Amino acid sequence: MENPTAKPEATSAERNDAVEPSSTNQPVPAAAGMDRDALRARIVEVMQSVFDPEIPVNIYELGMVYDIAVDDAANAVVTMTLTSPMCPVAGSLPGEVETKVAAVAGLASARVDLVWEPAWTPERMSEAAKLQLGMM
Repeated sequence: MENPTAKPEATSAERNDAVEPSSTNQPVPAAAGMDRDALRARIVEVMQSVFDPEIPVNIYELGMVYDIAVDDAANAVVTMTLTSPMCPVAGSLPGEVETKVAAVAGLASARVDLVWEPAWTPERMSEAAKLQLGMM
């Protein structure tokens, strides 16, 4: 007879994601406190509070964020662009994003990679952003 209170055996994927106890000051893996999808959702929330000063829409809805990667150790890398290499905030906006993302609870670190390829175009904007800017 099976024990109804027994825990099922972990799958190989779960065993690979298991957190090993450590006495070092290593970052706490995302799996220990929050999963990567939840961290990514919190990063998106933060980026929705960052605005291009020339366009009254947040950078996420503008389509300036190309990728948000969170690894098992809760390190985040945001790949983003700007509307133009000549953007007046090219020197400050990526730093603002990195600072705000780094403050997300549960992350061990954050880095922003600014890229120019593919180039940003208005087609990258969300439906909500297009509607807000009267482009629909």
